[in-house]
Amino acid sequence: MAKKATVTVRQTGSATRRKPDQRATLVGLGLGRIGKQRTLEDTPSVRGMIAKVAHMVKIVEE
Repeated sequence: MAKKATVTVRQTGSATRRKPDQRATLVGLGLGRIGKQRTLEDTPSVRGMIAKVAHMVKIVEE
């Protein structure tokens, strides 16, 4: 069975004083606090969410 591609994302910026849709995107990614880290499936929808909040997250190299 093939191993699914993943991407690890860490929140680096605060969601305070951000637009509600950006806050919701962080929650959708499983983030919410600075320093929180999640490993997600590398799909186009996840990449789009990361792009929307790129100024608040960082992709962690494994």
